[in-house]
Amino acid sequence: MKLAARLRDALLELFSDREDPEEPCYDPVHLGALAVGCLAVIGLLYWLLWTLLVYERGIFSKLGFAAAAARGRSLPEDAFLGWFGNAAALALCVLVVAALWRAYRAAERRRS
Repeated sequence: MKLAARLRDALLELFSDREDPEEPCYDPVHLGALAVGCLAVIGLLYWLLWTLLVYERGIFSKLGFAAAAARGRSLPEDAFLGWFGNAAALALCVLVVAALWRAYRAAERRRS
């Protein structure tokens, strides 16, 4: 029971609002969360762009194959392989850019 109470107190102390003058000017928990968050965002961005531009020849080759098919040319069997992944990544890219643009415009309005 004492161990559980000590663990609970330590956890509550970790997230308390009380400031200690001996504490450093940065919070190591926030610094760690920032590092993990940055790595997660970089990983998501890498996955998104890789899926859009590289996965199964990427979206641009699909557009080229579609233009060639419209002209009546013959296509390789795997011309449109992975189109769903490329299209999903394109949709996510559009959503991310729209969300960032909306956040930017909202911040700009607040500042004015």
